[in-house]
Amino acid sequence: MSLIGALSRLSLQSGALTSRCLHTTSVLCAEPLKKKKKLDPQIIKQREDRRKKKIEKQIRRLEKNARQLKPVEELEVPLELIDNKAQRERKLPQLSSTELEHRALINKQWARFKHDEKVADFQIIDRLVQSQKKALQELRNESEELYQAAIEIDMQLLSVSLKGPVSTPPIKNYVSPDGDYIHQSMKWE
Repeated sequence: MSLIGALSRLSLQSGALTSRCLHTTSVLCAEPLKKKKKLDPQIIKQREDRRKKKIEKQIRRLEKNARQLKPVEELEVPLELIDNKAQRERKLPQLSSTELEHRALINKQWARFKHDEKVADFQIIDRLVQSQKKALQELRNESEELYQAAIEIDMQLLSVSLKGPVSTPPIKNYVSPDGDYIHQSMKWE
């Protein structure tokens, strides 16, 4: 009896062990693979040759057009204007030497006037900066506190007011608009 009892206890214990350690999976339902159709080697070779020819043709076309720049439509002159160029061209009269000298003098006078105007502006700015420095130096000699108050940046000059957090939390369930646009660029091959 003791041998039978020991075996039954052992079988109970092994059953407990297998229930803890043995894991099973569900049956995988698979179907057999489809058989590949056997193609004639000559047909396969023809298909590969067609692919090669097509790729070679694309390469030749790209090499041919590699040096050509894509035209910019805004910079192209319409063909109608090119055809009518002779009709649209103005015949300018020849200028006399006195007229050319007169125009050159006017250009020189204008350049001199603009130069003098620029120099005068720089002189005014220099005088203003010098007088400002002199006034600040006099103020510093009188009182250091007044000088520091004078050179302090006045935040009231810039009327900027910032309110609220720097970054805001996202809005729940917000769907951002994608935005519509019409793609109008030309395709060049």
